[in-house]
Amino acid sequence: MDNFRGVIPDSDTQESGHKTMRVAYFDCASGISGDMTLGALVDAGVSGEAISKAIASLGLAGGVKFETVKRCGMRATYANVDAPHEHVHRHLHHIDAIIDRSILTDRQKALAKSIFRKLGEAEADSHGVPIEKVHFHEVGAIDSIIDIVGAAVGLDLLGVDEVLASPVPTGTGFIQVAHGRMSVPAPATAFLLKGVPLAASLVEMELTTPTGAAILATTVSRFGPLPAMTITQIGTGAGTKDLKSQPNVLRLIVGDLVESRLTDQVTVLETNLDDATGELIGHVSTLLLEAGALDVYSTPIYMKKGRPAVMLSVICDPIRVHQMESILFNETETLGVRQSQWNRTILPRRAAVVQTDFGPIKGKAFWRSETDTKRFSPEHDDCAQAATAHGETLRTVLEAARQAWRAGHWQWSETEQAAEQKASATNPAHEHTHDHGPAHNHDHSHPHDHSHDQTHSPDQHRHSGHDHGHEHGHHHPH
Repeated sequence: MDNFRGVIPDSDTQESGHKTMRVAYFDCASGISGDMTLGALVDAGVSGEAISKAIASLGLAGGVKFETVKRCGMRATYANVDAPHEHVHRHLHHIDAIIDRSILTDRQKALAKSIFRKLGEAEADSHGVPIEKVHFHEVGAIDSIIDIVGAAVGLDLLGVDEVLASPVPTGTGFIQVAHGRMSVPAPATAFLLKGVPLAASLVEMELTTPTGAAILATTVSRFGPLPAMTITQIGTGAGTKDLKSQPNVLRLIVGDLVESRLTDQVTVLETNLDDATGELIGHVSTLLLEAGALDVYSTPIYMKKGRPAVMLSVICDPIRVHQMESILFNETETLGVRQSQWNRTILPRRAAVVQTDFGPIKGKAFWRSETDTKRFSPEHDDCAQAATAHGETLRTVLEAARQAWRAGHWQWSETEQAAEQKASATNPAHEHTHDHGPAHNHDHSHPHDHSHDQTHSPDQHRHSGHDHGHEHGHHHPH
């Protein structure tokens, strides 16, 4: 199972080279929690019965009922989780075992485990212990397991190609967790939201819980404003508490993204280095690119006292900021890294392989407008290796690759084909026809990717008879 987040599988590819993608957008104006996610999914059309059956197969006491409620006058669906209070501290392998024995599909199990692993990584960081030794307190409770497993099943059944989200408010004030009184956001929530754009909020309560943050960190590929799309479904999930200042709801907007150009948000990291050799800059740049940076480049500059230096710049997804910064601090002598957020417009693209007289050449297919046919940009390294092996010029191989594309001697890369086939096998109801070149037309579905995780969250204190006065059902009342 690949990672859910960050993969943009193809939907129907039209003759114009124009793509239609089915996307889900979390509108987190009042934050996000596990029960809000469940309610929004069911309100958007996912079968509540299917989620309930999946939860029942876990073999745990408790379940979930979906109720129609109002929050600040707005209708919403509330996921009322009924679970007994227990004093069990589960480790990650205990939760994995519970998930493995259920009737969930492989995709759903992988996503649920991924969310728990994210939470586990956050807890491990907070307590300074290996993830295998993390005791799951609130998040290991039955109600938390129900939230996460239900969300994994619901997101899979929703059948979208990509999950997006708005900037995320955390709220303000203090919460009471297993380790005492802490300010909002809780340590686990803050860890999970590294690299995620946050929205300001003056609401004095925990709007985003660790469980909600873990769902976002695992599944969302892009954060930003609502993209241009044709809306087909809207689901509204209710938080536990009814606020006076704003509707305490999570909206899930589902629809078709039909654009020749896509927009997203990236983070740009910059650091000035006046004591780095060219070889070191090249080494660090390679490490950053291998770790998932979108681009790395250097600019000659002059620092104070006229010292010549290099500004190293890294463009990356916001979710990878911590990883990129770690490489910069570990591999260079920099004392600080600047960070800025940029909106960008990108052309749709897919990895493809063309067959030439010099062997297969990898590259990217892309298109510029709704009426534009797909074009092909060969990979330089593949062309250079082929030119050397056959004693030809680089220019000859590059032109041969482009000619092979125009002649239809190509197919999508094995990685994309495997992802489509896997999605088709695990979700046959969600299939589309993909263009494999003039001689190749096959039906495939769309890969939904998943990461790994866990944490103990206040989100999880919704035990029967214990109203903690929070919209997400935990902590002390405000």
